[in-house]
Amino acid sequence: MSRLVVASIGPASSVQDGGRHGAQRYGLTVSGAMDRLSLAAANTLVGNEPFAAAIEIGPFGASFTARDGAVRVAISGAPRNADIAGSAVAMDTSVTLKDGETLTLGFARGGAFTYLAIEGAIKGEAVFGSLAVNARAGLGSPYQRPLQAGDEFTVDAASGAPELRIELPKPASGPIRVLLGPQDDEFDDANKALFLDSEWKISATSDRMGYRLEGPAIKHLHGHNIVSDGTVNGSIQVPGNGAPIALMMDRGTSGGYPKIATVITADIGRLAQTSAGTAFRFKAVSMAEAQDEARKFAQAIRSLPDRLRSSDIVALNIEALSDANVAGYAVSAVDAGTWQVTAEPEATTRPEAESNP
Repeated sequence: MSRLVVASIGPASSVQDGGRHGAQRYGLTVSGAMDRLSLAAANTLVGNEPFAAAIEIGPFGASFTARDGAVRVAISGAPRNADIAGSAVAMDTSVTLKDGETLTLGFARGGAFTYLAIEGAIKGEAVFGSLAVNARAGLGSPYQRPLQAGDEFTVDAASGAPELRIELPKPASGPIRVLLGPQDDEFDDANKALFLDSEWKISATSDRMGYRLEGPAIKHLHGHNIVSDGTVNGSIQVPGNGAPIALMMDRGTSGGYPKIATVITADIGRLAQTSAGTAFRFKAVSMAEAQDEARKFAQAIRSLPDRLRSSDIVALNIEALSDANVAGYAVSAVDAGTWQVTAEPEATTRPEAESNP
């Protein structure tokens, strides 16, 4: 066994997996990774099950050090600079940390969450079949809270398997797709149109429980209270102040605000990866389209092993390159004297040929 030690880490980082299912009737939310496709990609790179427990890293940087042996890891999700001892590490690849080496990750660019999967997966005591951290509920393993510097994981020693990269499907673009309802009848046509036609931004006060949306106020027809009923990941509630909240993985299992729309399964990860302050829109789709996109999303996850390729990493010796005369035969494009070819002189007739009868 080896250890992976958290050398440094920012907030909003925790152990997450595919979530705990089958207990919502007890009020226990699913939790799990905000971006399931990226979690599955990172796990696939190191031979784990797609939704095995991994480290979900929030928008800020982090670093991890291997101890007591080598540790093989993979990173996928929101792009960010990554390096080991100054040598760059590409996203969507696996890499082996030698004993004492540190993987350093910078701030997320164009997203919010990056996943660090460990070969053999994170080990802990499952609660309702999951290690996923829900800090409010005090659930999760091996730490029931966001990660901190000094935390460590006992992990399988690196197998020595060849490093891999994964070619992920091209990400969808355009508006976040939603199904209207289930309480869209609590809003008139003008306010439903306002919801769909407006630009929205995610507030910096958002978290894994809910994304607060900044935009126009949405007005209710009959007040903001309803009989509490069930929620799902992606439910968009509209409280009394008219500012919608998209419920995310640590949501409550029920709520008493009208839900104007629900983000479709295939787009929840896209919404989760939308950076605070980035403008986006919603688009209403049919139930049939939402179901078709859910099937495509499930197939994309099933196809991940087929997308693995050899990493083909080539280590460059920068010092050797700087000492090499790699431009020794360079010419000037504006000086014909450096590149114009002089014609060879004509061959002299051989004396013996001239003397032949």
